[in-house]
Amino acid sequence: MRLLTSNQIFPVAFFLSAAVLLFAPSSFLSAQDSRHPDDITGVYYVAHEGEESRVSIFREADGTFSAQVLWIRDSLDRNGKLRLDEKNPDRSLRNTPCNRILIMKGLKFNSAKMRWDDGKIYDPTRGIRANVMCEFEPDCRLRVRGSILGISQSVYWDKISD
Repeated sequence: MRLLTSNQIFPVAFFLSAAVLLFAPSSFLSAQDSRHPDDITGVYYVAHEGEESRVSIFREADGTFSAQVLWIRDSLDRNGKLRLDEKNPDRSLRNTPCNRILIMKGLKFNSAKMRWDDGKIYDPTRGIRANVMCEFEPDCRLRVRGSILGISQSVYWDKISD
């Protein structure tokens, strides 16, 4: 058996270290790389377009995820009545109280990209619908990105309860 010289040990050690990192078990991966589909469910604080709200993300029976407004800071109009979803392009939904608007639906977990996408989001402040993608940032905030006709905007939601 032939022993390695000191000049040969470094390259062998480097190769073995690289191989260990390359083939490391998933326990060495970050939390972001080990997401579970239901990680997105919970209640979030959202500040957008001058509005403050709380939104609940939940799993539907078909396995997709939806989000519904639970609370809005300034929910009353000038006359002291609960504001309605007056800008909704679907006329049948314009009488929905502002604290009950379904703002996201059809969201699916994409395990290859560790994010939720393929859904639609509705912005009641502007009355528009867009494609949506959601992913957690390293600081655990949920990045919600709406895109329409190649133009995107991201809003960050803070999870306040599961």
